[in-house]
Amino acid sequence: MRGIEYRGVTSVDGPIVVVQRTENVFYNETVCVRDRQGEKRLGRVIDLNEKACVVQIFGNTTGIDLAESSVEFLEKPLELRVGEGLLGRVFNGLGEPIDGYPEIISSKRINVNGNPINPYSRSYPRDFIQTGISAIDGMNSLVRGQKLPIFSGNGLPHNKLAAQIIRQAKLRNSDEQFVMVFAGMGIKYDVARFFVNTFEESGVLSKVVMFQSLADAPSIERIMTPRCALTAAEYLAFEKGMHVLVVMTDMTNYCEALREISTTRGEVPGRKGYPGYLYSDLAELYERAGKIKGSDGSITQIPILTMPNDDISHPIPDLTGYITEGQIVLDREMDSKGIYPPVSGLPSLSRLMKDGIGDGMTREDHANVSSQLFAAYSKVKSIRNLASIIGEEELSELDQQYLKFGERFENEFLSQGEYEDRTIEQTLSIGWSVLRELPESELFRIKSEYIEKYLHE
Repeated sequence: MRGIEYRGVTSVDGPIVVVQRTENVFYNETVCVRDRQGEKRLGRVIDLNEKACVVQIFGNTTGIDLAESSVEFLEKPLELRVGEGLLGRVFNGLGEPIDGYPEIISSKRINVNGNPINPYSRSYPRDFIQTGISAIDGMNSLVRGQKLPIFSGNGLPHNKLAAQIIRQAKLRNSDEQFVMVFAGMGIKYDVARFFVNTFEESGVLSKVVMFQSLADAPSIERIMTPRCALTAAEYLAFEKGMHVLVVMTDMTNYCEALREISTTRGEVPGRKGYPGYLYSDLAELYERAGKIKGSDGSITQIPILTMPNDDISHPIPDLTGYITEGQIVLDREMDSKGIYPPVSGLPSLSRLMKDGIGDGMTREDHANVSSQLFAAYSKVKSIRNLASIIGEEELSELDQQYLKFGERFENEFLSQGEYEDRTIEQTLSIGWSVLRELPESELFRIKSEYIEKYLHE
């Protein structure tokens, strides 16, 4: 049954429709706009003043006539239908099925904008997640409830890395399994197909919920895609007690859509034309990760963003780095050397790593080995710069040993196969193996008892 419909709109500009203000309209309310042919388009209220209300349409506005169109306020926010049948399904950016199957059977619908979490009710992330990737597990460990973005660039294998993490992620010393929520924003068809094929071939598709807003979909849809995905994740984690890993790609496309809408609305631009509220908008998404006291489930986020011109100081990676707990940075030079995954050793960081590793969680020597590898690789970078000036043959014997360590570290520790799943014990063993290239006196960040126990194994 339809509610009250209001005839006519004031103006149409791109995806933005301005209508006359009515009573009891609220921010983020869902709106149904019908053009003169009766075709229905959904939108949401994004701005209000005393006389008018601004509606953002999820799709194109072609055919919306100022006089003949009608507007119906649905008196509820955009909601996602959730239930047991979510897993194994593929939806568009608005939560509508696109896999050829009907909507899931459930009467439960949840506001996609989420509910604010009381900070006091959060519990601190501590449980180590084994991704099977040495560059992450050994040097930038991921813990349950963390948000750890991947900073990449155009043409780098971030999608391969994300798919590998989804295939391999597991909790140690526990039979509990991860389910995955994947959100693709403005991605090309071949990228979407790659993820579907990868999940099908590895047998994990039945544990994945996919939300895809392809590059040819209206850019406005990208704004809702991560919100729908995170709503599904919250339902699975906090109502069904599951551990959920959320991968969102590409956050740069999301921010571009945000800038496009902001420009259409005539807002005063901030850095590089992005809206001044970009920080709070991203925080609204990223802060929906975590663990809540009294719930068995958790949400761990891995947002992926391609840095424009590989510029880490660009507003998108810059603000993302402030909100999240570290970053995995992919390096173009390492990729050109054929190293996969091309994780840059020094700019990459996991701020919660210290709380998820050590005796009882990974292994007693983990923190010391990681610290020593960082320190030694940092010295390798300096020696390589020196060698480019004076030549390798002029380097001291110790410097030559560091260069050998650097080669082995990149080719044996950082580099691994796309389908190679390493345990944390294997990762640490490889770490000790490459550290044997250095004199024992250089291992100043490792306790002597660990050197005696592991170095000469």
